[in-house]
Amino acid sequence: MEKAPSQKWSEQILQYRKRCQKILSISKSIRYVGLINEYGRTLTGIIRPGTRTFLSDQLARNEFFFTSTFFSMRKKASHWLGRMDYAIFKHEKVTVIISQRDEGTYYVSISKHASPQAITKIIARIRKMI
Repeated sequence: MEKAPSQKWSEQILQYRKRCQKILSISKSIRYVGLINEYGRTLTGIIRPGTRTFLSDQLARNEFFFTSTFFSMRKKASHWLGRMDYAIFKHEKVTVIISQRDEGTYYVSISKHASPQAITKIIARIRKMI
């Protein structure tokens, strides 16, 4: 029996969630892992238990919309420069790693206390998973 589109979609989201959980397990320095679509909508996201969020729901939506817009605007440049593997945004309170794949954009927030070497290791492990 053929699966209904909604069932296929639910199963796909479950697979994305499992991948996000694996990424979260890479390091205790990872605060949040999410997958957003090309419109900035969250497909799935996981906050590390016990972690205080910095952004309200509306600010998070704005941040994800910015991220999706950033990648959309880069599409023409990627023809000349090649596909972007990842980008790092270093903020005062967190470091954010974003990486676009076919299924969407992975958004990973890392504690400000993580060393540059730890961030490099986290990036390498994420790249192997996605």
